[in-house]
Amino acid sequence: MRYPFPKIDLHLHLDGSFRPETVWQLVQEQGVESPADTPEGYREFIDRCVHSGSVNEYLKAFDAVLLVMQDRESIIRITRELIEDLAKLGLAYAEIRFAPQLHTRKGLSQDDAIQAVLEGRRQGMEAYPEISIGIICCMMCVGPETANWDANMETAKITHKYLDKGVVAIDLAGAEGIVPLSNFAPLFKVAREFNTPITCHAGDSQDWQTVKDAIEMGASRIGHGHHIYENPELCRYAADHNIALEICPTSNVHCHTRDSYPLHPAWNLYSMGIPVTINTDNMTMSKVTLDDEYDHCLKEMGFEYEDLILMNINSVKYSFMKEEEKGKLIARLEKYLDEVSE
Repeated sequence: MRYPFPKIDLHLHLDGSFRPETVWQLVQEQGVESPADTPEGYREFIDRCVHSGSVNEYLKAFDAVLLVMQDRESIIRITRELIEDLAKLGLAYAEIRFAPQLHTRKGLSQDDAIQAVLEGRRQGMEAYPEISIGIICCMMCVGPETANWDANMETAKITHKYLDKGVVAIDLAGAEGIVPLSNFAPLFKVAREFNTPITCHAGDSQDWQTVKDAIEMGASRIGHGHHIYENPELCRYAADHNIALEICPTSNVHCHTRDSYPLHPAWNLYSMGIPVTINTDNMTMSKVTLDDEYDHCLKEMGFEYEDLILMNINSVKYSFMKEEEKGKLIARLEKYLDEVSE
């Protein structure tokens, strides 16, 4: 293991971080439509989508896994396996996000989907007690906000029911820029009324205005958010008000929302005092682990080893885990920080 300190991933999609062999097996067992005829062809299909240079094309890679995640047992299995894999990679904490409404095609309710993910979480944490997991429920942008308004409103209303049962926050994910992000403000108003913590995808394929909109809608963290760099005034606001950014370097490069690792503004944002965190987004789609992301940070993005530990401390501070749990994890990270400083 290249980085022995406790690692934290705050931006990790369940349906983008699966075991390909599991999904291929489920495709065969369930007889659902497949984009390829062989396991190798399926992997090649994912690679084509990921390297298409378009966020919307990238999202097509999720179709097959979502087709097989329409029953309770498959959702439990894929969740459990992801947690097992994260624990083996040395993660101490992760927040796994998914959209309950995307798992209702064969009769499951959003409640059923959340309960299945939470059962997979329970099984994974029981088998690997060294890792802790929070679940984030995503609303989805799939077109005009009216396209799935009722489903999003249901997510906004039911997420709070599970806040003390493993769910830690709500998010809005999907395709950016189809309509203004501010069109979704009433959904976040409902979440705030339930005191549900908020993160929101913004400032990735779209400009800094979406980050501003997300902050105004109550987001204390921004999924991606790197285009905030084009607005110095908003950068100062984020630094002054502790608005954390969930930076996912490889995903940004694959989706061409940043041209390369060296041209990514993550280090500049970090040097401004903005709480930057480093995350994987979609481990399977991008064939990336946190260790891989840290390699890019050190070799191509201007960070030092000490910065990696400090950004993991950021991840703990701005995570949605319970406050009483944060101190212990920060203390563990600070021991590694002290060793680096000696």
